Amino acid sequence: MKLFGVLGDPVSHSLSPVMHNAAFKALGMDCEYHAFRVSPDSLCDAIRGAYALGFGGLNLTIPLKEKALEIVEPSEIAKKIGAINTVDFKNGIVGYNTDGLGAKMALEGGGVKIRGKNVLLLGAGGAARAIAHQLAADGASVTIANRTHGRAVALAKEVERVGKAKAADFCELKSLIQNSDILINSTASGMSPKISETLVTSDMMHSSLVVFDIVYNPVNTVLLKEAKKAGAKTIDGVMMLVYQGACAFKIWTGKTPPLEVMEKAVRERLE
Repeated sequence: MKLFGVLGDPVSHSLSPVMHNAAFKALGMDCEYHAFRVSPDSLCDAIRGAYALGFGGLNLTIPLKEKALEIVEPSEIAKKIGAINTVDFKNGIVGYNTDGLGAKMALEGGGVKIRGKNVLLLGAGGAARAIAHQLAADGASVTIANRTHGRAVALAKEVERVGKAKAADFCELKSLIQNSDILINSTASGMSPKISETLVTSDMMHSSLVVFDIVYNPVNTVLLKEAKKAGAKTIDGVMMLVYQGACAFKIWTGKTPPLEVMEKAVRERLE
């Protein structure tokens, strides 16, 4: 049996095990995927330990995506992004980032065009880095707002190498949203167990806005509920989870996993 896993702190909320184990079962593969709580200080030992134990691969979630860059040999794209969410062990310890592609596929799958759109991205962490790089490279103008303004400024400068990007303060959110086509929450706000949190309320939104929350547990976050009140189009975090997971699955195994099976497993568990 080949083992895979997701590392994070916290990690009990992760539905990656449900999703990947459903895919392994559907393909008749002798593999299992588990969640492991790992602190940033223990990350190096955990990754190298998994490699030594013969794991097939790992995913990384909050707050490990940037820290892991110091430990693995990153792909060119992951190096530019500055964060990884996937580790493969076939040729050493190699890091990839599938978050940006997962977000792009979730938006496009929801009928949302990216090129030429004004995107307001909340957060400047590992997932935000990937999303900002991907959408800017695809022709969107990305505005990054983060509680720590310096992090937003630093990320915007990096993203400017591939496309249009700028930083903004959280205190400007209402006016920023009025000038945005797409609002993306890439923070942990609203994620289990803090399910009552939201950074944006309905009175700050407009009906032509697309609101995409990458949080998937719960699937119907307070942010998405507020967006529906405002008449905005909503996209939940499940499909980004599925698409980024499918990309990681293919990196590890060389096989294309069944997307429908993965999505069904996640949504059934969330229900």
